[in-house]
Amino acid sequence: MRKYKNIKKKYEELDEKYVALFGEKSELAYELEAFKASAENIREQDIELQKLHESVRNLKHDMKNHLMVIAHYLNEENYDKAKAYTSEILGKLNAVHSYIETGNSLLNHIVNEKLELARSKGIPVKAEIENLPFEKMGSLDFSALLTNLLDNAIEASEKETTPELSLKIVKRRGYQAIIVQNRISSSVLERNPFLKSRKQDVKNHGMGISQIKKITEKYHGLSDFYEEDGFFCACSFIPE
Repeated sequence: MRKYKNIKKKYEELDEKYVALFGEKSELAYELEAFKASAENIREQDIELQKLHESVRNLKHDMKNHLMVIAHYLNEENYDKAKAYTSEILGKLNAVHSYIETGNSLLNHIVNEKLELARSKGIPVKAEIENLPFEKMGSLDFSALLTNLLDNAIEASEKETTPELSLKIVKRRGYQAIIVQNRISSSVLERNPFLKSRKQDVKNHGMGISQIKKITEKYHGLSDFYEEDGFFCACSFIPE
């Protein structure tokens, strides 16, 4: 009987150590994946910045020639050609978008990548972004949350004839808030009040909604989905 108790005790001790080691291993594995993701984001940011700098250098190099062409048209009083040429140059300048720097490498990567995707699809974008750390959130969760919010808005905007997208990452009454708005021509909530996923109807914002809610709740935050002034608004509030 005593031998059995000793064996049982030893087994329980080993089992407890195993559970502790397994937990530590899982935590380290998660941290490693987060570190790899962060390193990859920084690498991609460097590439994006290099492309931006190259575009700016090319424009500066060509600007003297552009001004000479415009001056030539003006001297000849060919104002229509001068206007057309100026509009063409302004179009090229507008195509070179500013790189958003927040101090958070993961936030930088996601925001710049997604907003550039929106612009490439002809969706005008407005952004108001504060330097918020989102320290309580794991990198993978934060990435999934912000990506889903922006992907939903971009996919919905593609269905609109006059699209417009707005992103705000700001402090609101003790919360770090992510607010994504996209213009709508008709009510999303009237068609799909519970925002259920519909593969054949992506614009109803069904995709990713459950994940947005799940991640927000995991960090004891609040999520909200509503319509205001012709916009569909998706919000996630994470406690500071």
